[in-house]
Amino acid sequence: MALAQTGSPSDADDVYQDVFMRLLEHTAAFESDEHLKAWLLRVTINRCHDFARLSWNRRTGGLEQEHVDIPAPDAFRAGIWEVVGALPPDLRTTVHLHYAEGYSTEEIARIAGCKPSTVRTRLHRARERLRTTLRDEQLGQAGNIESRKESGHGRTA
Repeated sequence: MALAQTGSPSDADDVYQDVFMRLLEHTAAFESDEHLKAWLLRVTINRCHDFARLSWNRRTGGLEQEHVDIPAPDAFRAGIWEVVGALPPDLRTTVHLHYAEGYSTEEIARIAGCKPSTVRTRLHRARERLRTTLRDEQLGQAGNIESRKESGHGRTA
């Protein structure tokens, strides 16, 4: 979740450390493993939001993609996750919790502190944006192939 939110392995590590430090300091008992997992996800999301608001992050730029040589986890290698990463934070979080973590809309609503209908709306909007973006990318790639064929670069002898 932290990697999906921050987009940076080192920033995700910082968030991860902060979340587990808060877990160590947390004194209340958890009702179940699901309660613990939901608490961890909620604190992670909150910490990612805090991290994004830090003045340090606003003054510095991220590394260009060609300069990043740290391999990403397998789940984030697929092209779809790059498109998901470009979604606004509320949509990105909802998509991650639903598809990567397997939570229902009711569970996501409890974690995010909103209504289940809001979660369903966010999922719908995210799917629409993803569909549009992926369709546009496919059309762009098809256009590049066609233009190469027309110019003679795509022919074989």
